[in-house]
Amino acid sequence: MTRDEARNKIIFALDVNGLEEIDRFAGLLSGKVGMFKVGKELFTSCGPEAVRTVQRHGGQVFLDLKYHDIPNTVAKAMLEAARLGVQLANLHALGGAEMMETAATAVRKEFGDQRPRLLAVTILTSSTEETLRGVGIDHPIRDMVVRLAKLAQNAGMDGVVASPLEIELIRAACGPDFLIVTPGVRPSFASLDDQKRIMTPAEAVSAGADYLVIGRPIAKDADPAVAAELISSEIVEGRP
Repeated sequence: MTRDEARNKIIFALDVNGLEEIDRFAGLLSGKVGMFKVGKELFTSCGPEAVRTVQRHGGQVFLDLKYHDIPNTVAKAMLEAARLGVQLANLHALGGAEMMETAATAVRKEFGDQRPRLLAVTILTSSTEETLRGVGIDHPIRDMVVRLAKLAQNAGMDGVVASPLEIELIRAACGPDFLIVTPGVRPSFASLDDQKRIMTPAEAVSAGADYLVIGRPIAKDADPAVAAELISSEIVEGRP
């Protein structure tokens, strides 16, 4: 794998405060990572301008708002995400097949090949089986993830967001062309923070991940650009 290919697999989680910080990190990391993730906190505080600020630096955007509502509402939200010109957008697979299919159909109809790729969140990487039991889901996490991934694929989703520990199961169930985006990735030099189901970048890529969402190991480093390059090196060299 080339260094450019490795960089393109990194999605930097823009868990920062305000447009000035977005502007700073987009300037520092454009060309060092493949995409920037704009999540709920940032979008709530800054709105669509968060996306536009990244785009002014030439950066691509994963709009991580995890929509989960009635089918018509989610479809309309996904259309607005597509109008922002983002590359990836997501919803919760637990919203069900009708919700996902309605959204996928609406986006394909209006945008065709120029649409964002649509992802479904399976089980959050902070969740444990105890967490699931607390909300009435008694199936093992691995079984739930595969069930939700197959449901998403059949409903027209392009891929899923899932823990790296389930990558190989999803790949086996959904085939080589189904996108897998993995948070819960920590390079060798970083702490675990609040992620419970993790791998290193090299392990996740080797298992078959298409994209790795990485935030604090880059953002909290004294030199974020150097940290991003170290992660690319880990991926290229297949270590640790």
